[in-house]
Amino acid sequence: MEIILLKDVENLGFKDDIVEVKNGYARNYLIPQGYAVMATPSAKKQLEEKLRQQAHKEKHLIDEAKKMAEKLQALSVRIFAKAGKAGKLFGSVNNANIAEFLKEAGFDIDRKYIIVPGGNVKRLGKYVAKVRLHREVVVDLPFEVVKLEEVQKEEPVKEQPEEEVQSESEE
Repeated sequence: MEIILLKDVENLGFKDDIVEVKNGYARNYLIPQGYAVMATPSAKKQLEEKLRQQAHKEKHLIDEAKKMAEKLQALSVRIFAKAGKAGKLFGSVNNANIAEFLKEAGFDIDRKYIIVPGGNVKRLGKYVAKVRLHREVVVDLPFEVVKLEEVQKEEPVKEQPEEEVQSESEE
């Protein structure tokens, strides 16, 4: 069955794509959930007109995504995690950790658009995640998983002299 996607569907397609799926998947899940509509001839004509009108806006969005991609590639991403002596993490680093780091750095990217190799990282080291900023703009984002204790040792600890508090006792 041919359908027109109304929203991005993971592993199927992007919004406004015409895709071929099995009848049951379309009728029982995609259409009732509001992810798709049937691709009738009139729906296809409406989609063509809509896409023609959006072409200019789409070009602007792609340019913005490319600018953001350049800024992301210049960013040094270091994720801090607790690890054992052999470099194995207590837990793992996944797309949510990277999304949180990027949010602190000023980039608002949803975690579902970040793909970490293997789903998650369980060892210290350098890795590369893929970030989808737009359907046509995908960026390789290098990141490093660093042991938390090493960071605390590297940062100089500022020791402030203790101020002596003199209290006068009344007798």
